[in-house]
This record gives sequence, structure tokens and C-alpha cells, in this order.
Amino acid sequence: MLKSVVRAVGAAARLSSASTSTVRALPLSYPALRAPSSATIRPFTRSLWMLNNNGASSGYRPKLFSSKVLSPSVSCGCGGLHTEGDKAFGDFLSDELKEEKKIQKNKTLPKVSGGWELEMNGAEAKLTRNVSGDKVTVTFNINNSIPPNFEEEVEQGQQKSAEEEPEIVSTPNFVVEVTKQAAKHSLVFDCHFPEDEISHGEGEGEEESDIFAIREVSFQPEGDSEWKETSYTLNTDSLDWALYDHLMDFLADRGVDNTFADELMELSTAIEHQEYIKFLEDLQGFVKCN
Repeated sequence: MLKSVVRAVGAAARLSSASTSTVRALPLSYPALRAPSSATIRPFTRSLWMLNNNGASSGYRPKLFSSKVLSPSVSCGCGGLHTEGDKAFGDFLSDELKEEKKIQKNKTLPKVSGGWELEMNGAEAKLTRNVSGDKVTVTFNINNSIPPNFEEEVEQGQQKSAEEEPEIVSTPNFVVEVTKQAAKHSLVFDCHFPEDEISHGEGEGEEESDIFAIREVSFQPEGDSEWKETSYTLNTDSLDWALYDHLMDFLADRGVDNTFADELMELSTAIEHQEYIKFLEDLQGFVKCN
């Protein structure tokens, strides 16, 4: 439920945190930035001016887009345009696919413990379980879930070796919907992974902190796929901590705890990489007109 909850709220919150140097910053609202593999690390050295074959050293600045740049090769049965650039693009994608498949950790999607059933719809995933009459549904979308963790190195013109590259982890916003049999409304939690809580652990004398947080809570009509803005929404930013702790305990009693959050990140990361490889394959087929 509530496809729109994994919505602009998540994107807006991530924009404000993308500038930090933390390894796992919340993602931007633009297409997900990926820490490049050893095959993808390359400096960008060609501008639109360089791409134009009229760019002689005479000082004459030609139009940015010229039909002379397009040098179609022998056309194939698709009737589309093919250039030397397309061929180079296709060769690059072939190498990229080999590298991505080489580093792919999960050929099959990992299971989430606790009897959760997984349902996929493209980039959106839904986990469902029943707990003593309560139906618990967790929905998340892997788009824009990869933190831009190599921004600083790119700006400084530096590149890390493959061994130094941080592990790519998907940290999506997710929505928890709890439905009771006799209730007309579902209790809905809009949750996210705060960047300062991702790397967690128990130090001496310290309790384990929560790696996810509740951003908003609201009652929504059961079965509705859209978040009704007319329903009162409780923002947790200024919430009494005692009430917040009870809300977190409420989720933990229904299986949404740190263990679940860790496994959700592992599942989301596997889905994201799987979808990325599929996108590269589709892109390769489109470029080569297969």
C-alpha cells in the first residue's frame, strides 16, 4: 500500500543530507549515483565541443549539434541509426556487464527471516507477514536508494582503487502498514535509514541503537494505494521520546526491528544490483538494436 509514501518526502530529506561525508548518505532525488567498479572508473574528458568534428584549432566555434557528427554505419533490420559511437557504446556495455556479473553477490534474492513473503513489481518490493491476526506489510522502492559516496573523490580528481572502494549498499525509505481484522483503518509508518545510525554496534556500556527511524505516522483507509493528505499525519521530529519509543516497540513486536532492517538492506541491495544488470542488458540491446 501507499506507493506514494515512498515519495517526494524521501527525496526531499535525502537532498538535505547528500552533502555530508558519511559513507552512507541518504540518496538524492536524481537517478541513483553508484560507486563505480574498477571497470567503470574513468575520467570525463570529452565535452560537447570536443564531440563536434568541426572543432578545429582556428578558434571558430561551431554549432553544438551538427548532422555531420552522425556517421551511420550499415543499417540493420531495425531501421534505426547506427554510428561508430553506438558501436563503442555497445562494446563498453559488454565489458561493464562482465564486471557487474563478476561482482554480483546474490544470483538469487536473499530471504528475510520471520516468515515474510516477497512480492516484486519492477523496482518496488512488498514484504508481507501475519502476526496473531495483524497483517504487516512493508513496501519499498530501490530507485534512488544508493548513496552518492564517491562525490568527494570525483570533485578532487582522485580515484580509489577497486580494493578501497566502499561497498555499495541500498538504503531505501520503506513504509510499514499494520492492519487489524476489525479496524477500518491501517496504522502506517513512514520509515527511513538515518545516515548517522547506519554503522551501528554496541560499545562498552552502550546499548545497540536503532538503524532505522520513523519519520511519520498516520491512519489511512485500508486497501488504499494512495496516501490521503487529508488524514492527520504525526511527524516524529518534535515527538515526545516516550511515545516514539512505544511506536518503535510496537513495530518490533510485529517483526520490524534492527534484524529486519539489516535484512531489508541486504535484500534491497541485491534487488538494486539485479535491476542494474538488467538495465545494462536492456540498454545494450537497445543500442545494438538486438
